Amino acid sequence: MAEIRITLAGFGGQGVLFAGKVIAYAGLIENKEVSWMPSYGPEMRGGTANCGVCISDDPIGSPLIVDPDAVIVLNQPSYDKFVDEVKPGGHLFVDSTLIASKCTREDIHVHYIPATQLANDNGLHSLANIIMVGKLLKETQFASRDAVEGGIKKSVPASKQHLLDGNLRALALGMEQ
Repeated sequence: MAEIRITLAGFGGQGVLFAGKVIAYAGLIENKEVSWMPSYGPEMRGGTANCGVCISDDPIGSPLIVDPDAVIVLNQPSYDKFVDEVKPGGHLFVDSTLIASKCTREDIHVHYIPATQLANDNGLHSLANIIMVGKLLKETQFASRDAVEGGIKKSVPASKQHLLDGNLRALALGMEQ
């Protein structure tokens, strides 16, 4: 993989920025060039949030993601905003629990994952974001599974280590989808 550009988007509080950080750390663990650029509305929890992550073998000229190879959307407004941004041949990952729209584009790979429902059904509340990262990993191989697990371990703060196992379980569940 020479380069992959990923956009993640949803409401604040859905863990969009955390998931982006996990992906970025996975790239760093594999000694790649990485950029991670967060963006969120005035109210973090409940407002809009998105981030762009670029992982590359070569230096990255700009952290702005204009034509992402992959987009993860966790709510309807994010779907509406980013569905047309995915470059042809790219991947769109849709949390089908929260997004009713069906993509009509035929030039991209669309993956409908009921991530929020899967998280709730498996006692992994608030981990739909990591389920989506697992599916992204399965479909794009943006890093090794070990690197992504390392990214999770690096991203979960010491004060929240009790959440580590759930995050690892959510990653595995996403990879099964």
